[in-house]
Amino acid sequence: MASMADSHSISRYLTNFDSTRIGHVLTDVLVVGGGVAGLSAALAASDGANVLLLTKGGMPDSATYWAQGGIAAVLDPSDSIEQHIEDTMTVGAGMNHPDVVQLVCRDGVARIGDLIEQQMAFDRKDGKIALGLEGGHRAPRVLHTGGDATGKALSEHLTEQARDKRSVRIFENCFLIDLITFDGECVGAVTFHAKYGHQLIWAARTIMASGGYGRIYRETTNPSEITGDGIAVALRAGAKVADMEFVQFHPTTLYVAGATRALISEAVRGEGAYIVEADGNRFMPDYHKDAELAPRDVVSRAIVDRLHKTRRTNVFLDVRHIERKTFAKRFPTITRTCKEFGIDVSSDLIPIRPAAHYSIGGVVADIEGRTTLPGLFACGEASCSGLHGANRLASNSLLEGLVMGKITGDSALQDLQNGYGVRPIRISNAKPKSSKTMLDLADIKQSLRALMWRNAGIVRNGDRLSETVEIIDFWSKFILDKTFDSPDGWEVQNMLQLGRLVAASANMREECCGVHFRDDVELNGNGSPRNHLAYQLIDGACKSETMPLHFEGWR
Repeated sequence: MASMADSHSISRYLTNFDSTRIGHVLTDVLVVGGGVAGLSAALAASDGANVLLLTKGGMPDSATYWAQGGIAAVLDPSDSIEQHIEDTMTVGAGMNHPDVVQLVCRDGVARIGDLIEQQMAFDRKDGKIALGLEGGHRAPRVLHTGGDATGKALSEHLTEQARDKRSVRIFENCFLIDLITFDGECVGAVTFHAKYGHQLIWAARTIMASGGYGRIYRETTNPSEITGDGIAVALRAGAKVADMEFVQFHPTTLYVAGATRALISEAVRGEGAYIVEADGNRFMPDYHKDAELAPRDVVSRAIVDRLHKTRRTNVFLDVRHIERKTFAKRFPTITRTCKEFGIDVSSDLIPIRPAAHYSIGGVVADIEGRTTLPGLFACGEASCSGLHGANRLASNSLLEGLVMGKITGDSALQDLQNGYGVRPIRISNAKPKSSKTMLDLADIKQSLRALMWRNAGIVRNGDRLSETVEIIDFWSKFILDKTFDSPDGWEVQNMLQLGRLVAASANMREECCGVHFRDDVELNGNGSPRNHLAYQLIDGACKSETMPLHFEGWR
């Protein structure tokens, strides 16, 4: 990896506030995010503490809710946890944290057992839980519900449990602006509630489970809320973030010009679908021995290569050879979505192209979910625990949320039982008024997403990455200096900060590794030892640093 370093200035807070002039809310544990990780953490912590869970939108607006795939776990006697661990490490290009991989793969079996005991209905075949095969897995081990609605079922299941808990309060439509710190410790957050406006939420422990940053790209499967706010907020508070260059692109999203990109689950290829060109040419066997079931980064790059060579906007998914009733039963959501666009999956090819899907980088967290900022925990897609390495194994994300969410909630509860706490203090921030020209937020947001897709997407190049950093720095001069009073402004500010980290990190990593691919370096890079690339805000400067690949905890 390159020896260059990066440093740039960012403000500690995005907004002005004064604790004597706005409302206060007190809780033991604050959980940010209503997906599988946040809900699992909230439920675990609520066994002995009062928990406040806040979501940017409504509860169904998480990436979890829209997850079509499933949950990877070893239930078949012919499979083994050791093989699941090996598959995770292989797909992760060996950059995974071995201890975290072992923990998640082993504990995942128990968490699935909990769901079964709680009567969550997984799909079955011949009386047994059906196990699907997905890319990177050597054996069928992916559980699903409702065919292709596992995320929806899991989200609804955990949300119902949380709503039934008297010790859990849920604030929907509540935007996290910044974390509050005092004497080097996280003590809560500054938020903006759609109904109540600005609030200070004081918490003895805060858990960041706010999801990834897929919406910084023009082409993405992520819902509109997934703009990486929690990661940007944690960075400004002083926590380390790492591996921001590792963004996983899903190779198969429905491509209809002018329409929102809809995910076509990898499980479709696991059931035998082919990726073809308009003339029916099945090209994936030319790129990888596993053809359509190769790791996602391989499939995505193969599609991009074909699109470049043929000058087409998309390739196709061919499921016509799969029995119609079988496909409709296994993938009802996909069948229905295609029908809405006039596509009959039994007779038509499905137009597809890759899109940003999963953020591997995030807030650095150890095996207990603790970040480098005391009082702050992180789990799920918002975190960087080392589970995924440089590339995520299919269907390990819901598993991570279940396992690490519970562990993080347990860790926060343990801190409370050990006597850690907080009391409100007087705190304020006054940001000077900018005299610079105001740029159009909507224009900057769309331009940023387009820029990231072109220059920091599936195939990258050093010159383009450097140019991307320069462009974002220019926009930032006229956006980050402003004080906004609504989520629209704060969201764009967060997206600019994260876009810059992704581009700068990708520029510094002069090697091809996992989901990170550059066409201007050799396959194995410059031969230097691999490290994790992290950023941290210190005295107003956001500075890069390297962290060793194998380490005793992240701290």
